[in-house]
Amino acid sequence: MYYIDSPKRTVDVFDFDAQTGAIANRRAVIEIPEDAGVPDGMTLDAGGRIWVALWGGGAVCCYSPEGRLEEVVEVEAPQTTSCCFGGEDLGVLYITSAREGLTAEQVAGAPDAGGVFAVRPGVRGRAANRYRRAARTA
Repeated sequence: MYYIDSPKRTVDVFDFDAQTGAIANRRAVIEIPEDAGVPDGMTLDAGGRIWVALWGGGAVCCYSPEGRLEEVVEVEAPQTTSCCFGGEDLGVLYITSAREGLTAEQVAGAPDAGGVFAVRPGVRGRAANRYRRAARTA
């Protein structure tokens, strides 16, 4: 199980027990350099790689499960906020962005800021995890 700790600029991983739902052994797997932006949203691909949107970085970075940077998808918007895989084949990486905090000059240089971007990075995402709601008792 992964968790973004934006103030610390890390992506942390926990051991997860699927039987009990317990998490343990929190540790940083990815440390984002200060000049790269702040980790905001993330998703996983079918191979287990971690895709992280960087607020202030204008990019989504892809890391191995061990935390090694493997790929960078640059976005024409500095405030990337999140990402997810979609499309019929889960082969499209959708990237959201914001205009918040940008000056008029920055918006003029990035007119698509605040939009949603789509790219085919050559990998596929994972199908959504389903859950079953527990039956209510009277």
